[in-house]
Amino acid sequence: MVFSDDRQWAAHVTGFVRGGLENGEQVQYFADTTAPERVLRALTDAGIDAAGAVKSGQLSVSVAAQTYLAGSGFDPDAMIGLWFDGEEAARTAGFSGLRAIGEMSWGARDVVGADRLLEYELRLHHEVFACLPLTALCFYDRRLMSDEYVGVLASAHVAHQGEPHTGPALRVAPLADRPGLLMSGSAGYDTRHTVAAAAAVVSCSAAGQMELDLGALRYLDAASLSVLADAAAGPPGGTPLKVRHAPASLRRLLQLFPELDSVVEVVDR
Repeated sequence: MVFSDDRQWAAHVTGFVRGGLENGEQVQYFADTTAPERVLRALTDAGIDAAGAVKSGQLSVSVAAQTYLAGSGFDPDAMIGLWFDGEEAARTAGFSGLRAIGEMSWGARDVVGADRLLEYELRLHHEVFACLPLTALCFYDRRLMSDEYVGVLASAHVAHQGEPHTGPALRVAPLADRPGLLMSGSAGYDTRHTVAAAAAVVSCSAAGQMELDLGALRYLDAASLSVLADAAAGPPGGTPLKVRHAPASLRRLLQLFPELDSVVEVVDR
């Protein structure tokens, strides 16, 4: 969810929280720059019995230091584990599922592990949402994050809402129907950080064999292919990375470096 003013923020919060409370879900709000008292006040002003929901345990508002940034910094693996723990706790408490909002503005600050935020967003679809009765919104405040960064992060979701965001030079998103990534645009030196995040997903995802759909990728340079190939190689005997709809630039690179055939498999040539 991308927004740029307090009115939009309040509308998104109240609509999402109201739906969760009415569905019998437990609702959690992970604040960063917003004071928890302000979240509760916005809900109360919209006619939601926030105090009663907090008292019953159906609603909680915590801060990033207790969630995303618990410990020494941001750890995607630890945060993914917290989603599973939270969903189990919600069901144990008698709720139908878990619904959450997370403010992501901390990702634009000098926070330990913030460079792994894109990797985390790309892993969520298959490693969390495909496994749990969980509904969540990642909140991106354009007043606190650059348009380019918001564009990269928002594109990493299967679904995004709110204000239009600037299209990044390279978009990476999870495939909706199988473990893998959809890459579109151009992958080169200027997008090396996005390529590195995609490679991290390829190398560490617990969702199964990863596949890349490159049908919308106009260009892939040798350095980007090397990063992805190294990630796919992993330990000896690892499974090759499947690539569909490979662009001409990748096919030329595979002809130049035939040794990559052992770690990159183009399945539609």
